[in-house]
Amino acid sequence: MDATEITRKIPFATTFNFRDVGGYRNRDGRTVRTGRLYRSDSLHRIANADRDVFTALGVRTVIDLRRPAEVERDGRVPEFDGLSYRHIHPEHTEWSQRPYQSGDLARYLADRYADLARTGTAGLAEAVGLIADSANAPVVVHCVAGKDRTGIVCGLTLAVLGVADDDIAADYALTNEASQRFAAWLKATFPEADEIPPPFLASPAETMLLFLAEIREGHGSVENYLRHAGVTDDQLTALRTHLLD
Repeated sequence: MDATEITRKIPFATTFNFRDVGGYRNRDGRTVRTGRLYRSDSLHRIANADRDVFTALGVRTVIDLRRPAEVERDGRVPEFDGLSYRHIHPEHTEWSQRPYQSGDLARYLADRYADLARTGTAGLAEAVGLIADSANAPVVVHCVAGKDRTGIVCGLTLAVLGVADDDIAADYALTNEASQRFAAWLKATFPEADEIPPPFLASPAETMLLFLAEIREGHGSVENYLRHAGVTDDQLTALRTHLLD
């Protein structure tokens, strides 16, 4: 079973972008362990049968990357026995201040990610540090759509693990299908809601390729960027020890 198959087999009724980050091989031939790190859209809608699915995963830690106002608006993950909830907000500018007009959507998204990487270093470092600690696993990291903030954290994590950029970008692009399911559910549930703008649904693989390439251009490597953000060498070592077979 390849990583794409693995990531598509955790079904929820009203959470649309939940998947395992594991299963990818790195450049040394090692494999990212499954069942340790998951990524998702917002978990506040978990209810009914979805609770059983979530419980079966044995998740210990939820890392919520949403803005405080988003948490207040929608609520947080429901209570589960033994579940630790960590709210981390990587500081970044509201997209409404730099709205998408038209043209290269991948470039627009990569620029937003670069903005977050500049201003949200403390939050990104805290999130990666929590993922690196095996005592926190299994971990779920999420934001609203599980696409942008979550995509950045998971992309940086997979890069440190030595996964090829093309595979990281392909994992990021899996969100496209989930976004369409979410949009369909939203339209059916809230028929009067405004249509979601393209940047909030699209996950072109080129965005992640641009983001990672430009992180390396600016810092020499993803590891150097994370050190700059505040991740320690011990945490980088623990990340590889914990998440690679």
